[in-house]
Amino acid sequence: MSNLKNKIIMITGASSGFGKETAKMCVDLGAKVVLGARREDKLADLCNELGSDSAIYKAIDVTSKEQMHALANYGIETFGRIDSLVNNAGIMPLSLLERGRTDEWDQMIDVNIKGVLYGIDSVYSHMLERESGQIINISSVAGKRVMPGSAVYSGTKYAVRAISEGLRIESSGKIQVTCIYPGAFKTELAFSIKDESMLEALMSRGIGEIAQPAERVAESIIYALQLDPGVSVNEIVIRPTAQDA
Repeated sequence: MSNLKNKIIMITGASSGFGKETAKMCVDLGAKVVLGARREDKLADLCNELGSDSAIYKAIDVTSKEQMHALANYGIETFGRIDSLVNNAGIMPLSLLERGRTDEWDQMIDVNIKGVLYGIDSVYSHMLERESGQIINISSVAGKRVMPGSAVYSGTKYAVRAISEGLRIESSGKIQVTCIYPGAFKTELAFSIKDESMLEALMSRGIGEIAQPAERVAESIIYALQLDPGVSVNEIVIRPTAQDA
């Protein structure tokens, strides 16, 4: 396992959940972090907690290629390079197809697929030139299976899986690539579900009771970040022990 001391790690969706917990663990292990999310106040509070020598941020929308490149460039200008990218930003407005919530479909495609692609694009040339780097994409167990109401969400997360595999193949020998598939964990992701009947259906299955702390997924991200550059764990599926699907 390699040391994270002085590594430069860029994290999207860093204002809460997996991204926030990963940022805190990275800094605790001696890394410096470049944080992006929409909520500037949350990012500012987190960076104040972590210290300006170790954490910088930009308020960004991952659906903007220009803003993603601005975040990466800010990290490179400040710290000299980006060693690792954690593509964490995502939303989950579940609904049945018959509801026709097409605006939410568009938003999921933009955030969950284009956001991942724009994140990759913002650091890819930089990493290839250095022949060194790591990209960790956060998918979901919904990227492994489909349930009623998850057709579009699962579609976006299957896409993250395919993008990760394509990236691994195309960058072999230069970039470590990991795709992580979390199950039920305590984050703000459920707040993006606007279809109340779908949210009620999830809660009736007891998801809220079995959900585990976001730190458990952050630990799996840290594990991948600490791998020796000669190897990469390509997929991590992590669920609460009590989650059956």
